[in-house]
Amino acid sequence: MARRWIPLLWLIPIGVVLLVAAVLVAQWLRTLPDIQSFIATHPGETAIPAGTPVGFPWWLQWQHALNAFFLLLIVRTGLQIGSGKRPPAFWTRRNDGLIRTKNPPRRLSIHVWFHLVLDALWVLNGLLYWVLLFPTGQWLRLVPVSWDVVPHALSVGIQYLSLDWPTHNGWIHYNALQLLMYGFTVFVAAPLALFTGLRLSSIWPPRLAFVPEKPVRALHVFVMLYFVAFTVVHVGLVLATGALRNLNHMYAGRDDESWIGLVVFAGSLVVMIVGWVVARPALLTRLAALGGAVRR
Repeated sequence: MARRWIPLLWLIPIGVVLLVAAVLVAQWLRTLPDIQSFIATHPGETAIPAGTPVGFPWWLQWQHALNAFFLLLIVRTGLQIGSGKRPPAFWTRRNDGLIRTKNPPRRLSIHVWFHLVLDALWVLNGLLYWVLLFPTGQWLRLVPVSWDVVPHALSVGIQYLSLDWPTHNGWIHYNALQLLMYGFTVFVAAPLALFTGLRLSSIWPPRLAFVPEKPVRALHVFVMLYFVAFTVVHVGLVLATGALRNLNHMYAGRDDESWIGLVVFAGSLVVMIVGWVVARPALLTRLAALGGAVRR
Protein backbone atom coordinates (compact mmCIF):
# COMPACT_ATOMS: atom_id res chain seq x y z
CA MET A 1 0.00 0.00 0.00
CA ALA A 2 1.48 3.35 -1.04
CA ARG A 3 2.31 5.83 1.69
CA ARG A 4 -0.23 8.35 0.43
CA TRP A 5 -3.08 5.96 1.32
CA ILE A 6 -1.78 5.05 4.79
CA PRO A 7 -3.40 8.09 6.50
CA LEU A 8 -6.75 7.08 4.98
CA LEU A 9 -6.46 3.62 6.55
CA TRP A 10 -6.61 5.27 9.96
CA LEU A 11 -10.15 6.31 9.11
CA ILE A 12 -11.28 2.69 9.56
CA PRO A 13 -10.38 2.24 13.27
CA ILE A 14 -11.33 5.85 14.00
CA GLY A 15 -14.70 5.28 12.34
CA VAL A 16 -15.28 2.09 14.34
CA VAL A 17 -14.50 3.87 17.64
CA LEU A 18 -16.76 6.79 16.77
CA LEU A 19 -19.56 4.43 15.73
CA VAL A 20 -19.39 2.50 19.01
CA ALA A 21 -19.41 5.78 20.93
CA ALA A 22 -22.39 7.03 18.92
CA VAL A 23 -24.32 3.81 19.60
CA LEU A 24 -23.72 4.15 23.34
CA VAL A 25 -24.76 7.81 23.32
CA ALA A 26 -27.91 7.04 21.28
CA GLN A 27 -28.90 4.24 23.64
CA TRP A 28 -28.45 6.60 26.61
CA LEU A 29 -30.47 9.31 24.88
CA ARG A 30 -33.37 6.93 24.38
CA THR A 31 -33.65 6.57 28.15
CA LEU A 32 -34.42 10.28 28.51
CA PRO A 33 -38.15 11.20 28.67
CA ASP A 34 -37.72 14.22 26.39
CA ILE A 35 -36.06 12.10 23.68
CA GLN A 36 -38.72 9.42 24.02
CA SER A 37 -41.39 12.09 23.54
CA PHE A 38 -39.47 13.54 20.58
CA ILE A 39 -39.29 10.14 18.85
CA ALA A 40 -42.97 9.49 19.54
CA THR A 41 -43.86 12.86 17.97
CA HIS A 42 -41.45 12.40 15.04
CA PRO A 43 -41.26 8.65 14.34
CA GLY A 44 -39.53 9.17 10.99
CA GLU A 45 -42.33 9.00 8.45
CA THR A 46 -42.98 12.21 6.52
CA ALA A 47 -46.12 12.87 4.49
CA ILE A 48 -46.14 11.09 1.14
CA PRO A 49 -46.43 13.62 -1.72
CA ALA A 50 -49.36 13.20 -4.08
CA GLY A 51 -48.42 11.21 -7.17
CA THR A 52 -45.59 9.28 -5.50
CA PRO A 53 -45.37 5.88 -7.25
CA VAL A 54 -45.45 2.66 -5.27
CA GLY A 55 -42.69 0.12 -5.80
CA PHE A 56 -39.64 0.12 -8.05
CA PRO A 57 -39.82 -0.28 -11.84
CA TRP A 58 -37.62 -2.73 -13.72
CA TRP A 59 -35.34 -0.03 -15.14
CA LEU A 60 -34.52 1.20 -11.63
CA GLN A 61 -33.61 -2.33 -10.54
CA TRP A 62 -31.20 -2.72 -13.47
CA GLN A 63 -29.65 0.70 -12.96
CA HIS A 64 -29.17 0.04 -9.26
CA ALA A 65 -27.17 -3.11 -10.06
CA LEU A 66 -25.16 -1.40 -12.82
CA ASN A 67 -24.41 1.54 -10.55
CA ALA A 68 -22.98 -0.79 -7.89
CA PHE A 69 -20.85 -2.58 -10.52
CA PHE A 70 -19.42 0.62 -11.97
CA LEU A 71 -18.77 2.24 -8.58
CA LEU A 72 -16.86 -0.81 -7.35
CA LEU A 73 -14.45 -0.71 -10.28
CA ILE A 74 -14.25 3.10 -10.26
CA VAL A 75 -13.11 3.07 -6.64
CA ARG A 76 -10.65 0.28 -7.42
CA THR A 77 -9.08 2.14 -10.34
CA GLY A 78 -9.04 5.34 -8.30
CA LEU A 79 -6.99 3.59 -5.63
CA GLN A 80 -4.68 2.19 -8.31
CA ILE A 81 -4.14 5.66 -9.75
CA GLY A 82 -3.36 7.09 -6.32
CA SER A 83 -1.08 4.22 -5.30
CA GLY A 84 2.00 5.88 -6.75
CA LYS A 85 3.14 2.66 -8.43
CA ARG A 86 4.27 2.59 -12.03
CA PRO A 87 1.35 1.42 -14.19
CA PRO A 88 1.85 -1.73 -16.29
CA ALA A 89 1.14 0.12 -19.56
CA PHE A 90 0.33 3.50 -21.09
CA TRP A 91 -2.29 4.45 -23.67
CA THR A 92 -2.36 7.25 -26.23
CA ARG A 93 -5.55 8.02 -28.13
CA ARG A 94 -5.50 7.99 -31.91
CA ASN A 95 -6.18 11.42 -33.34
CA ASP A 96 -7.61 10.29 -36.66
CA GLY A 97 -10.99 8.89 -35.67
CA LEU A 98 -14.28 10.43 -34.57
CA ILE A 99 -12.51 12.47 -31.91
CA ARG A 100 -9.92 14.81 -33.38
CA THR A 101 -8.20 17.57 -31.47
CA LYS A 102 -5.82 20.33 -32.47
CA ASN A 103 -3.34 19.43 -29.76
CA PRO A 104 -1.81 15.95 -29.72
CA PRO A 105 -3.46 13.45 -27.35
CA ARG A 106 -1.93 13.04 -23.92
CA ARG A 107 -0.47 9.75 -22.80
CA LEU A 108 -2.50 8.11 -20.02
CA SER A 109 -1.73 5.20 -17.76
CA ILE A 110 -3.83 2.10 -18.38
CA HIS A 111 -5.41 2.64 -14.95
CA VAL A 112 -6.45 6.19 -15.87
CA TRP A 113 -7.80 4.96 -19.22
CA PHE A 114 -9.95 2.29 -17.53
CA HIS A 115 -11.04 4.77 -14.85
CA LEU A 116 -12.25 7.19 -17.55
CA VAL A 117 -14.05 4.41 -19.44
CA LEU A 118 -15.85 3.37 -16.27
CA ASP A 119 -16.65 7.01 -15.48
CA ALA A 120 -18.21 7.44 -18.91
CA LEU A 121 -20.38 4.33 -18.46
CA TRP A 122 -21.36 5.42 -14.94
CA VAL A 123 -22.31 8.90 -16.18
CA LEU A 124 -24.37 7.45 -19.05
CA ASN A 125 -26.18 5.22 -16.59
CA GLY A 126 -26.74 8.22 -14.32
CA LEU A 127 -28.04 10.41 -17.14
CA LEU A 128 -30.51 7.71 -18.16
CA TYR A 129 -31.57 7.48 -14.52
CA TRP A 130 -32.16 11.24 -14.36
CA VAL A 131 -34.11 11.17 -17.63
CA LEU A 132 -36.43 8.47 -16.30
CA LEU A 133 -36.58 9.80 -12.74
CA PHE A 134 -38.83 12.80 -13.37
CA PRO A 135 -41.46 11.61 -15.88
CA THR A 136 -42.06 8.46 -13.82
CA GLY A 137 -42.45 10.40 -10.56
CA GLN A 138 -39.65 8.48 -8.84
CA TRP A 139 -37.99 11.79 -7.95
CA LEU A 140 -40.69 12.28 -5.30
CA ARG A 141 -38.99 9.53 -3.31
CA LEU A 142 -35.76 11.54 -3.15
CA VAL A 143 -36.76 15.17 -2.64
CA PRO A 144 -38.25 16.42 0.67
CA VAL A 145 -41.30 18.63 0.27
CA SER A 146 -41.49 20.08 3.81
CA TRP A 147 -39.13 21.07 6.63
CA ASP A 148 -40.54 18.45 8.98
CA VAL A 149 -38.16 16.03 7.30
CA VAL A 150 -35.38 17.44 9.54
CA PRO A 151 -36.76 16.41 12.98
CA HIS A 152 -38.00 13.14 11.52
CA ALA A 153 -34.52 12.43 10.09
CA LEU A 154 -32.90 13.26 13.44
CA SER A 155 -35.31 10.86 15.14
CA VAL A 156 -34.52 8.11 12.63
CA GLY A 157 -30.80 8.65 13.16
CA ILE A 158 -31.17 8.17 16.91
CA GLN A 159 -33.26 5.05 16.33
CA TYR A 160 -30.71 3.55 13.94
CA LEU A 161 -27.75 4.33 16.20
CA SER A 162 -29.51 2.90 19.24
CA LEU A 163 -29.91 -0.36 17.25
CA ASP A 164 -33.68 -0.19 17.66
CA TRP A 165 -34.64 0.03 13.99
CA PRO A 166 -37.47 2.34 12.94
CA THR A 167 -40.41 0.65 11.26
CA HIS A 168 -41.14 1.79 7.72
CA ASN A 169 -42.03 0.41 4.30
CA GLY A 170 -39.55 1.46 1.65
CA TRP A 171 -41.77 -0.07 -1.01
CA ILE A 172 -44.18 2.82 -0.46
CA HIS A 173 -41.90 5.62 0.74
CA TYR A 174 -38.48 6.06 2.36
CA ASN A 175 -38.12 7.27 5.92
CA ALA A 176 -36.89 10.84 6.46
CA LEU A 177 -33.19 10.00 6.87
CA GLN A 178 -33.19 7.77 3.79
CA LEU A 179 -34.95 10.54 1.88
CA LEU A 180 -32.20 13.04 2.74
CA MET A 181 -29.28 10.67 2.21
CA TYR A 182 -30.51 9.19 -1.08
CA GLY A 183 -31.40 12.65 -2.37
CA PHE A 184 -27.97 14.00 -1.37
CA THR A 185 -26.23 11.07 -3.08
CA VAL A 186 -28.15 11.49 -6.34
CA PHE A 187 -28.34 15.28 -6.61
CA VAL A 188 -25.16 16.44 -4.80
CA ALA A 189 -22.52 13.72 -4.39
CA ALA A 190 -22.87 12.26 -7.90
CA PRO A 191 -22.62 15.66 -9.67
CA LEU A 192 -19.62 16.53 -7.45
CA ALA A 193 -17.92 13.30 -8.47
CA LEU A 194 -18.54 14.16 -12.12
CA PHE A 195 -17.34 17.77 -11.85
CA THR A 196 -14.19 16.99 -9.88
CA GLY A 197 -13.40 14.07 -12.16
CA LEU A 198 -13.71 16.27 -15.24
CA ARG A 199 -11.45 18.91 -13.68
CA LEU A 200 -8.75 16.33 -13.04
CA SER A 201 -9.05 14.72 -16.48
CA SER A 202 -7.13 15.53 -19.65
CA ILE A 203 -10.27 16.84 -21.37
CA TRP A 204 -10.62 19.85 -19.04
CA PRO A 205 -10.36 23.00 -21.24
CA PRO A 206 -7.17 25.02 -20.65
CA ARG A 207 -9.21 28.24 -20.58
CA LEU A 208 -10.85 26.98 -17.38
CA ALA A 209 -7.56 26.28 -15.65
CA PHE A 210 -8.39 28.95 -13.06
CA VAL A 211 -10.34 26.26 -11.20
CA PRO A 212 -7.65 25.12 -8.72
CA GLU A 213 -6.61 21.51 -9.13
CA LYS A 214 -5.29 20.73 -5.63
CA PRO A 215 -8.51 21.40 -3.64
CA VAL A 216 -10.55 19.74 -6.39
CA ARG A 217 -8.38 16.64 -6.08
CA ALA A 218 -8.93 16.60 -2.33
CA LEU A 219 -12.69 16.98 -2.87
CA HIS A 220 -12.63 14.14 -5.40
CA VAL A 221 -11.02 11.83 -2.82
CA PHE A 222 -13.54 12.98 -0.19
CA VAL A 223 -16.43 12.15 -2.54
CA MET A 224 -14.92 8.71 -3.16
CA LEU A 225 -14.73 8.12 0.60
CA TYR A 226 -18.32 9.27 0.95
CA PHE A 227 -19.50 6.74 -1.65
CA VAL A 228 -17.53 3.97 0.08
CA ALA A 229 -18.98 4.87 3.50
CA PHE A 230 -22.48 5.27 2.07
CA THR A 231 -22.29 1.87 0.37
CA VAL A 232 -21.05 0.12 3.52
CA VAL A 233 -23.78 1.65 5.69
CA HIS A 234 -26.45 1.19 3.02
CA VAL A 235 -25.70 -2.50 2.43
CA GLY A 236 -25.35 -3.12 6.16
CA LEU A 237 -28.77 -1.64 6.92
CA VAL A 238 -30.38 -3.43 3.97
CA LEU A 239 -29.20 -6.75 5.36
CA ALA A 240 -29.96 -5.90 8.99
CA THR A 241 -33.47 -4.47 8.57
CA GLY A 242 -35.21 -7.27 6.69
CA ALA A 243 -32.81 -8.57 4.06
CA LEU A 244 -35.23 -10.65 2.00
CA ARG A 245 -37.88 -7.95 1.70
CA ASN A 246 -35.34 -5.18 1.02
CA LEU A 247 -33.50 -7.20 -1.62
CA ASN A 248 -36.80 -8.09 -3.27
CA HIS A 249 -37.61 -4.38 -3.49
CA MET A 250 -34.46 -3.45 -5.39
CA TYR A 251 -33.59 -6.64 -7.28
CA ALA A 252 -36.91 -8.35 -7.97
CA GLY A 253 -39.50 -5.54 -7.97
CA ARG A 254 -41.77 -7.24 -5.44
CA ASP A 255 -42.87 -6.58 -1.86
CA ASP A 256 -42.60 -9.94 -0.14
CA GLU A 257 -40.08 -12.15 1.62
CA SER A 258 -39.38 -14.65 -1.13
CA TRP A 259 -35.83 -15.64 -2.04
CA ILE A 260 -35.92 -14.20 -5.57
CA GLY A 261 -34.29 -10.89 -4.70
CA LEU A 262 -31.53 -12.61 -2.75
CA VAL A 263 -30.77 -14.91 -5.69
CA VAL A 264 -30.60 -11.95 -8.11
CA PHE A 265 -28.45 -10.01 -5.64
CA ALA A 266 -26.10 -12.99 -5.30
CA GLY A 267 -25.88 -13.17 -9.09
CA SER A 268 -24.96 -9.48 -9.26
CA LEU A 269 -22.21 -10.08 -6.69
CA VAL A 270 -20.82 -12.88 -8.86
CA VAL A 271 -20.74 -10.49 -11.83
CA MET A 272 -18.95 -7.88 -9.72
CA ILE A 273 -16.36 -10.40 -8.55
CA VAL A 274 -15.80 -11.62 -12.11
CA GLY A 275 -15.40 -8.01 -13.27
CA TRP A 276 -12.85 -7.39 -10.52
CA VAL A 277 -10.87 -10.51 -11.42
CA VAL A 278 -10.81 -10.14 -15.21
CA ALA A 279 -9.96 -6.42 -15.17
CA ARG A 280 -6.26 -7.21 -15.35
CA PRO A 281 -3.61 -5.49 -17.51
CA ALA A 282 -3.58 -8.34 -20.05
CA LEU A 283 -7.24 -7.75 -20.92
CA LEU A 284 -7.25 -3.98 -20.43
CA THR A 285 -4.35 -3.41 -22.80
CA ARG A 286 -6.12 -5.42 -25.52
CA LEU A 287 -9.27 -3.37 -25.09
CA ALA A 288 -7.37 -0.08 -24.96
CA ALA A 289 -5.51 -0.96 -28.15
CA LEU A 290 -8.83 -0.83 -30.04
CA GLY A 291 -8.85 2.96 -29.69
CA GLY A 292 -5.22 3.91 -29.38
CA ALA A 293 -1.59 2.91 -29.04
CA VAL A 294 -0.52 0.95 -25.98
CA ARG A 295 3.09 1.03 -24.76
CA ARG A 296 4.65 -0.63 -21.75
